[in-house]
Amino acid sequence: MLVNMKELLKVADENHFAIPAFNISNHAMLNGVMDITEKLNAPVILEIHPNELKHIGTDFIESMKARAAHSTVPVVIHLDHGASFSNVMTAIRAGFTSVMIDASSKPFEENIAICQKVVEAAHSAINFTTVEDLEDPRVKGDADREEFRFGPAHFAGNVSVEGELGTIGSINEVAGSVDDKIVYTEPEDAVKFVSATGVDTLAIAIGTSHGLYPKGYVPKLQIERLKAIHAALREAGLDTCLVLHGGSGNPDDEIAEAAKNGVAKINISSDIKDAYYKKMREVLQDMGKREPMVIEPECIRAMQVVAAHKIELFGAAGKADLYK
Repeated sequence: MLVNMKELLKVADENHFAIPAFNISNHAMLNGVMDITEKLNAPVILEIHPNELKHIGTDFIESMKARAAHSTVPVVIHLDHGASFSNVMTAIRAGFTSVMIDASSKPFEENIAICQKVVEAAHSAINFTTVEDLEDPRVKGDADREEFRFGPAHFAGNVSVEGELGTIGSINEVAGSVDDKIVYTEPEDAVKFVSATGVDTLAIAIGTSHGLYPKGYVPKLQIERLKAIHAALREAGLDTCLVLHGGSGNPDDEIAEAAKNGVAKINISSDIKDAYYKKMREVLQDMGKREPMVIEPECIRAMQVVAAHKIELFGAAGKADLYK
């Protein structure tokens, strides 16, 4: 079942669990992630970064949509860290059901202005289909139905938008160092930002970094800050759900606590790719192996072990039933 992010995260937020957003960059990873989420009956977000999209091409999105449409679990296809309006429009036209515009490095007011533009475009991205539902609010009575016999299709109505406020750290995996100069998200800024932009989801900075942490480095999440941001949004009457970037490599207990206290989406990229390609390097030591169907199955299984752990950790296993 293909849905947008707002639909997906509303249920997670209300039931105090988080949905994993797995970054994938080839068809084998798509199948591997979908197979394990269906096995665990978990909702899932399939993420693609603009650089990954350039690598695999927008035609690949049709395969993702087809797999999602026939899946037993709810699925979102999400653009991760769109850096420009062009990135976002490319994704919308390709069939993504959710997009992120990351202007977090810009001044506060400029971040708001960019997000406002994206929200207006994404929330207008609607495909139309014949109206059958007599309760559809867009059609007023039989006379109007005769003149306007079309309404939004479920699969493409209202593309969701994720914004980001604050900045997370970054990891130089070659040098083995962490730039942990984080600009933490303030609760009052989150309320102002969401109210002004209308974003459906908000990525916040509470102490994570992109990439895999070097050995011996222990990140610390500010759970109390997370709780304060979530509470401030709800007290302001805003239903925007919260997102945690840089979810790879963090202590399990902190990530599980974040999932129970307001984070409804956690991004996982480095962890699953590390498992996938470490196993591939092992398999390729056998110089006689050259066929993808011989090389990749072991890599997919290694990735699935990590993905399954994240699904269980976030409390998402079995939660697909909540969407039926």
